[in-house]
Amino acid sequence: MKIRKELWFGFGLMGLILVAVLGMVLSTETMTNGHYGLLMLSLVVVAIMLGFPTAFTLMGMGMLFAFFAYHSGGQTSAGAINQTLDLMVQRAFSVMSNDVLISIPLFVFMGYLVERANLIEKLFHSLHLALSRVPGSLAVATLVTCAVFATATGIVGAVVTLMGLLAMPQMLRAGYDVRLTAGSITAGGCLGILIPPSVLLIVYGATAGVSVVKLYAGAFFPGIMLAGLYILYVIIVAKVRPDMAPPLSAEQRRVPIPALLQKIGATGDGWALGGLLKALKGQRNHGVPTGYMLRQLTVVMLPALLFAAVSLASYQSVTRVEQVETFEGLSSLNSDSTGDVEDSPTEGGLAEPPGEDTGGLAEPPAGNGDALQAPAGSDAVAEPPGADTVAEPPGSETVAEPAAAQAPAGEATGDLSLPPGSAPATSAPAGATSQPAPTGYWIGFGVGAAALALFYGILSYARLEVFKMLLSSFFPLMVLILFVLGSIVFGLATPTEAAAVGALGGFLLAIAYKQLTLSVVTESVFLTAKTSAMVCWLFVGSAIFSAAFALLGGQALVEEWVLGMNLTKTEFLILSQVIIFILGWPLEWTEIIVIFMPIFIPLLDNFGVDPLFFGLLVALNLQTAFLSPPVAMSAFYLKGVAPRHVTLNQIFAGMLPFMGIQVIAIVLLYLFPQIGMWLPEVLYK
Repeated sequence: MKIRKELWFGFGLMGLILVAVLGMVLSTETMTNGHYGLLMLSLVVVAIMLGFPTAFTLMGMGMLFAFFAYHSGGQTSAGAINQTLDLMVQRAFSVMSNDVLISIPLFVFMGYLVERANLIEKLFHSLHLALSRVPGSLAVATLVTCAVFATATGIVGAVVTLMGLLAMPQMLRAGYDVRLTAGSITAGGCLGILIPPSVLLIVYGATAGVSVVKLYAGAFFPGIMLAGLYILYVIIVAKVRPDMAPPLSAEQRRVPIPALLQKIGATGDGWALGGLLKALKGQRNHGVPTGYMLRQLTVVMLPALLFAAVSLASYQSVTRVEQVETFEGLSSLNSDSTGDVEDSPTEGGLAEPPGEDTGGLAEPPAGNGDALQAPAGSDAVAEPPGADTVAEPPGSETVAEPAAAQAPAGEATGDLSLPPGSAPATSAPAGATSQPAPTGYWIGFGVGAAALALFYGILSYARLEVFKMLLSSFFPLMVLILFVLGSIVFGLATPTEAAAVGALGGFLLAIAYKQLTLSVVTESVFLTAKTSAMVCWLFVGSAIFSAAFALLGGQALVEEWVLGMNLTKTEFLILSQVIIFILGWPLEWTEIIVIFMPIFIPLLDNFGVDPLFFGLLVALNLQTAFLSPPVAMSAFYLKGVAPRHVTLNQIFAGMLPFMGIQVIAIVLLYLFPQIGMWLPEVLYK
């Protein structure tokens, strides 16, 4: 039987791991518990590569080596068993009590509902027509569709499979190169790992103790940057090599015009707004219902209505003056109308306690410069004889506030009003409820008005039909995504609450598109339960494994080894990302996060690395691992639905340029960390 190349690679990698473990055992004179921890880590990787279930492998190895750790510490067998079982229960309970994990099944359920609402076909078709004049339009539309759909679902396998069924045949029929086609689909499908609401970021946040809200805010711009780099590469390839991505023909770009619009003389290049207005008030709408014409005009005017609403809300926001309390007229305690402090200790406030009668502190004699002496027989603390004292000037028994009328110009008075002659902080007069709009608002208003005028100037009947397609496919998804992500990023809801809103939104979308059937709901619930159970068991197994690894001292040994290399921050980041990249070949991202992140996270403080920034690098890196042959899961997802003549080697060849782009994105994020850190810093100072 002929063994495939990827199997040879897997067996070779397992052999290298076993050889490294054997070399460690033979080269170490005394095996410490820390070395046994590294042995446990190696055995787990090999067992997972052999196909054993990850979660139960982690739990089994963790319990066995935890028993070994307790028993080697002097415990009896019965005591070690009890402590091991106690450890297992405690770690499982700590995982199950993590509120953040509740958002995982809700987000997954939202993704499966959206996936089964058949939105992706309408979305790809509308984006394909909207971008028809862009070089490499089909590949660009594929990447945009993958980015939007990955944001709504976050399930890599589902996005790659659906786009392989939908986009790949059309791209191949249009003459696109197989490698570019495969690379666009696989790279676009992997965007769901990074772009929120990503399940990977939730798992990383729960593992590393990082706020999921900040992770979502930080991953927003890196995700857009990576998608933009993909699109830029496709456009450049289409310009330089038109044979790899030929432009669409006029027939492929043609948008059908409805029969009712054709009755009023509508053509593909005709001006939609002017034609509809003329037909509505003229004689050319014979046989066309007025209600239909008004509905078309309403669709045309939607951008103008939205612009007007946003402009009005923004204007009210920037011109509103917040009323600030000045506390004018308030006087100090125990003061009269002129601001002098009254010498009346018995009326309101605190009174001095009696001095000599109670043995407390006595007031010193006022008005002379003699030494302060305690009365004979008193318990009060006295100054030594002859000590210099600070006496009040004669006639100043009370401390008086300066009267407001006597305050010199420019000095603070008893209230918080502005000094005489000074301008107020804002341009609005005192007591005003509004102020003139700033220049920035009018600049934004002018740019928006110019864009709106351009939109209506080029709005043909063909573009109107494409706009209506986008309204029914692209905009509902974007509204759902903005509601979910916006409520998280701006602090309006926790990730769990936003996930619940997203699940409800998925229900409503399925109802709106008449796809909500009992079979759809049943299948979505089953797949959600399956995915959620897998993630939760992984967390339990990881918690037990990490506890056993720490008991054996494996973490301390790794930390000592890394710190002993005297690495700089850059060298440490390169080393860690290379290790994660290599681990991405045989392991899933869930296994990498739950097994190896607890090893890397404690090392970050030693090198001054922000765990939030490290998580963004890991998310970008794991996308690279998904595209790196010979063990690239997205390639196998696509191969399962690709035509027979598309080989696995062609898919691998198409993925390599996009993998290089991901490496460039990692370098850009490292060189310019504000790409990922700016938004969290602005929103959560």
